[in-house]
Amino acid sequence: MKQEDLDYFKTFLTERLAELATHADTTVTGMTQPKENFADPTDRASHEAERSFELRIRDREHKLIKKIKKTLVRIENGTFGRCDSCEEDISIERLKARPVTTQCIDCKTREEDLEKALGI
Repeated sequence: MKQEDLDYFKTFLTERLAELATHADTTVTGMTQPKENFADPTDRASHEAERSFELRIRDREHKLIKKIKKTLVRIENGTFGRCDSCEEDISIERLKARPVTTQCIDCKTREEDLEKALGI
């Protein structure tokens, strides 16, 4: 992979990491505020559903943060852009669509087909 491509992905992922960290900080700040009192149980249920949804989103973002950090390490150690399964190059198009991927499209497709066949 060309150095300019590596630089692009490193910059992109670093910016994305900072953005996700900001979201996490906002959620923590919101969670530490005093609880609101709701006279109507329906309002309370709606509020709890919104908080639950936000926490699920933040959990997914937390998992993405871990993947981004691992990908940045892969960029530094020279393994970024190589498939973990077959060790072939991952296409730039795939990396642009999913920069944290560790498998080429063929290996990922095979893995998903196997999971589907096994009912995982």
